[in-house]
Amino acid sequence: MATSTSTLKLTANDQVEVNNYHHDGNEDGGCSMSIAIPGQKLMDINSDVISGHGTYEHKDGIYSSLAGYVKLEENKEQPGKTMVSVQTTRHKHLVPVLGGLVTSRVTQATPRFCKVDIIAVEKSIFEIPFRGLLRKEDVRATEKDKVEIHKCFRPGDIVLCRVISVGDSQSYILSTAENELGVIVAYSEAGAAMLPISWREMQCPRTSAVEFRKVAKPTADYIDQIKELLHKIVIK
Repeated sequence: MATSTSTLKLTANDQVEVNNYHHDGNEDGGCSMSIAIPGQKLMDINSDVISGHGTYEHKDGIYSSLAGYVKLEENKEQPGKTMVSVQTTRHKHLVPVLGGLVTSRVTQATPRFCKVDIIAVEKSIFEIPFRGLLRKEDVRATEKDKVEIHKCFRPGDIVLCRVISVGDSQSYILSTAENELGVIVAYSEAGAAMLPISWREMQCPRTSAVEFRKVAKPTADYIDQIKELLHKIVIK
């Protein structure tokens, strides 16, 4: 039976904020979990927390040495203390890599940037998405000053991006400044999956209405690779 576990809140600077974690009796049940990447600061050192597997202490902080899930659990050998550790999973591609392609879903669009959830790498869908940021200047390679975010992306769009750096807040900085990158799945205001008709427009097959997007033109090899992935995403 599914249960919900109250979690600890890490209040240090550059923290990993561990949200409420919903579990259903798996091997990690009862533990707070989030995702970390190597070198990421998890929390400040304090007398109530000890460093466990996949972490190390440096100066005044506890850092992750692995890419994986952060676990906060009571230390059985030292009652009253919490152990922080990082555990890997069986996923072949656990984290996005610099220069790699990722599939993301737009969650928020502003005039200056889009916030996205990075939901997959190749055919591997993340159980917990990574945070991503797609800035106005990284949308396309030319005429960057003329980019209008609302004409490129909208919340709910599935976008193929490239990772260009890791941001200060532990989110990935993404780019669509290549012909092959951009929106690969989008739904019209009528709720229908739209069809691309140019590099900047998609059309609703139900109403024939045309909407602006920064449309991806993926290579044939990648199209074959993501067919299965897109099917999983749509079902999910």
